[in-house]
Amino acid sequence: MTSADVSEQVPSYDIPFGDKSIHVPELPPLNPELYWLSPQEAEFFKAAIGIDDDDELKAHILSVQEKTWKIAPYGCVYVFGFLRMAVVHRQEYQEIIKIGRERENAIFLDIGCCLSTESRRVAADGWPAHNIVASDLKQGFLDLSHAFFRTSKETYPGHFIAGDVLDPEMLAIVPPARGPVSAPLPDLSSLTALSPLHGHCSVINASAFFSCFTEEQQLHVARALAGLLSPVPGSLITGGHPGATVKGNYPHSCLDIKYDVFCHSPESWTELWDGTVFAKGEVKVTTHLREVPMLGNIIPLLEWSVTRL
Repeated sequence: MTSADVSEQVPSYDIPFGDKSIHVPELPPLNPELYWLSPQEAEFFKAAIGIDDDDELKAHILSVQEKTWKIAPYGCVYVFGFLRMAVVHRQEYQEIIKIGRERENAIFLDIGCCLSTESRRVAADGWPAHNIVASDLKQGFLDLSHAFFRTSKETYPGHFIAGDVLDPEMLAIVPPARGPVSAPLPDLSSLTALSPLHGHCSVINASAFFSCFTEEQQLHVARALAGLLSPVPGSLITGGHPGATVKGNYPHSCLDIKYDVFCHSPESWTELWDGTVFAKGEVKVTTHLREVPMLGNIIPLLEWSVTRL
């Protein structure tokens, strides 16, 4: 890929954002200088993709980034956020992998997965891939996951489901499961929606997901995910997204695109899950608010987990 190929502008686009879209009249050119991998990331991608040469690996990733950018030009695509495996750095990660290795028929759901990089890493670290479900709004993301990792439906047994979590046909809201789940585990290979997974998901990963929604929609999505979570103690939902010391709508800017994001505080996020979505004392909620740099801005990042007791 030449620099001219990378810098070519793509047409204007409506970027999906919750139940609405942000219209961008002109998309900025991609910037390959933002590309970087940590030694640990490079080791993973070389093994997972099957490319040992650094320059060849970079060219492959830039090609995938360009195709992804044309599907939905999110800021996380521009800054190579799809290479960052946030779940690996969360304090509960080793417990997540332990659940996958030891719990019978444990299901890992990667919601808002983009190219499903995090679920691929979870599979590489020991979670049986045939019990992993990755889901995103765009089918194109899921197709590109195979292109990114140079796999196919035949060579990678994980499952992909495209759909809108706000659509009850995709994911209906039901109360959190309590006691044994009566419905049998569905055939994951035949899934076309997430509702059949009610009460069956041992771990749900929601990285950079909730920030796509308004306050009311975040509550809706939280209730929807809670209905998917297994009642077995230790089952958990984990994630990270922009937060704030005081909850509210905050202006954000990325690539000169301005938009508002509803941000929970650690306290309001805890109250949402423990006492609103779940009964008080039914879950343990952990939160950590820290500042991270992004394209010259400092973003307060709320990292969290919700664990069934």
